[in-house]
Formats: sequence, structure tokens, C-alpha cells
Amino acid sequence: MKHLLSASCLLALAIGVGSLASQHPAAQTDGGVPNFDWDPLFFQDLPNRWTTGQVGGISVDDRDHTWIAHRPASVSPGERSAALTPPAARCCTPAPPILEFDQNGRFVRAFGGPSDAYEWPTTEHGVYADYKGNIWVAGNGKGDNHILKFTNTGKFLLQIGRRNQSKGSNDTANVYGAAAMVVFPKTNELFVADGYTNRRVIVFDADTGAYKRHWGAYGKPPDDTYKFPQRPELIVGPPQPSFHNPVHSVVVSNDGLVYVGDRSNNRIQVFKLDGSFVREVFINRDTLQNEGTVHNFALSRDPQQRYLFVADGSNKVLLTLDRASMTPLSSFGGQGGHNARQFFHLHSLASQPDSKGNLYVGEVNEGQRYYRLRYTGLGKPQNPGYAAVTTP
Repeated sequence: MKHLLSASCLLALAIGVGSLASQHPAAQTDGGVPNFDWDPLFFQDLPNRWTTGQVGGISVDDRDHTWIAHRPASVSPGERSAALTPPAARCCTPAPPILEFDQNGRFVRAFGGPSDAYEWPTTEHGVYADYKGNIWVAGNGKGDNHILKFTNTGKFLLQIGRRNQSKGSNDTANVYGAAAMVVFPKTNELFVADGYTNRRVIVFDADTGAYKRHWGAYGKPPDDTYKFPQRPELIVGPPQPSFHNPVHSVVVSNDGLVYVGDRSNNRIQVFKLDGSFVREVFINRDTLQNEGTVHNFALSRDPQQRYLFVADGSNKVLLTLDRASMTPLSSFGGQGGHNARQFFHLHSLASQPDSKGNLYVGEVNEGQRYYRLRYTGLGKPQNPGYAAVTTP
């Protein structure tokens, strides 16, 4: 039933971080790099004794409202006692999967879930608030071969693809395990990191859902038959000719560059809008963990978008790169745990900060948290030397 409720490169400072001075929102002209601090109390309580599960996606819109896609099915039995028949306790009940919060962290509305009007994904993953105020939702579960589009009040608008219909990475009608989406206003196109089963970026018209184009690693046609080497060889050998699962994140810069997070290959690949390959860099390439390093990223909101923020989930750190040179400038975090000032499973990152420069994070697995990283201004690099960014 559908729910709709109101209410090895180190800091390389020789390039001069002072030249990056005043371009981040709310920044002054005194030089430095963007700094952040934990803001775990920003989001206010949910109504109805609701609770949330794994946070598959997070986005911030032009009103500084935050959108969260969580996974109600991941809420453990002991945390959903009020939803049992009969209720076993007064708390709690899983919230509907899509949650909206205002610029002060107060709950606004929730919607989503199964409906006769559309096919809801098995496992919620990406959510994206576009420049027209629409909300895009996708999933990475079995048979999740589709993407949904809603108004920001929860009215269903469009479905791209159908459940259980994917024919692989060269299918132009369906996705499979879409992890992230972004709409590029200049062309009104939806770019999709597709993703958890497929190995590509695919582009659709954001109004009609019509297929436009797709590509794999290096801008070539994706090949689902390619066999990857074991992890140790994967991270020290020649760069892999294929995207690895998952292709987990995508953002498009104002100057028309498409940044793709090839997570398990520990790398970012950069393309032109038409899929032409531009360059690649590896983020902490020596990371052996299967999860890989490039979980998500965000572009700063200054017109030049001088900074690229990279969420390295395996190393539990948020990296700030100079976007032009892809040089690491600063890092935030680096300690794992369940306390309020620690990353546990850094998974989702809003594709841009809000108008004040704050970032928004979502966690999966046993993390099941969403919170704000408060922008504190430009200053000295935090945790210098944590990241190694290399080229082939």
C-alpha cells in the first residue's frame, strides 16, 4: 500500500590552496580548503514512533530539503515490535521508504512503497532530487530493473524499465541494480550509475524516459562476459578494461564532465557528456577490501565546482580533491565505529552540499544512520596525507 503523509599523492600544497579560496558556499576570502564538523543532532525525531533501516540514498534539493531513501525491510525484528500483530511493544514501526526533512532538519513528509500504479524496488538504493523538484528512486535488489520518478509530494510520474526484464548491460529499455542518478539541467538528461549487476552508465531523457546512450569503462561498450582477477591482482595489475560491480555513483559538473565511481576497482573515471573518456584516477588503490573505495561523491556548489568530495567507505573517510587536478587536499574522518563522531559504513553522499556548504551522509549495513556534516568554513587541511590518489 502506498504511503503519503504530510507534516601516494600527499597534499600537494605547492599548487597553493589559497587559490581555491572563496568559491565554496559561505566561505570567506582568507584561503584554505573546506572544513567540516559532525552535526549528529541536526535531524529531528520522526512521527508515529517510526524508525529507519539502512540508508540506500540521500539527496538535497534547491530548497535545502534533505531526501532519504531507507530500507524498511532491513529494520530488525526487535526494532519493529509495534508493527507486529498484536504489537509487542509501543515502539517501533518502520517508516515509509522516502523521507523529506526541511532546512532545519524537521520532518516534512514520507511516501513510497508498493502500489498498483508502479513497481516499487525490492531494495531501495538511490534517491535524487532534481532541479525541477522531482524525486527519482531506484533499487539494487533482485529484479530491480527500473527507475521511478515522483513529484516532491509523492505523486507518481514515470517508470523507466520493468521488473525482471533486464537483458544485460547493453539493454536500452531496462536497468539492473541502478545505484545512483543525477539530472543535468543543461540537457535535461538523467545519468544513471547502473550499477550493481550491469556495468555501465546509461542516459535517459528526464521528461519522457526515452533512451539516449550508454557506455562502459573507457567509453567502450560494456562486456558482461569479462572475468575479473582476484582482489590482490586486481589492485596492483593493469587497470581493468571493465567497470566492476558496483558502478556506484555518478555526478555531472557544470562544465559537462561526468564523474563515475567504479567502486570495486578503487577508481574514478571521467567522461564527456557523450561518453568520451577523459581520464581516470585511483583512490587508495591498495585497499584490499572487496567493497572498494569510491562509494560516492559530491561536487561543491561554487560556479567552478573546484572541489570534489569523495566518500571512501572502506577507509571510512571523506576526501576533498581539487577537481581540476584531482589532487587530494584534505580528509575528514578516518576512524570507524558507531559513535556520533565516527563513520561506520559511509555509503551515500548527497551529490552536492546545501546552500551553506553542509554535506549529508547515509550509512548501510549495521550503520543505519543519516546525518549532516556541518561546513565550518575554509581553513587548514584536515588529516593531511590520509589519501593516495594515483594515475595509471
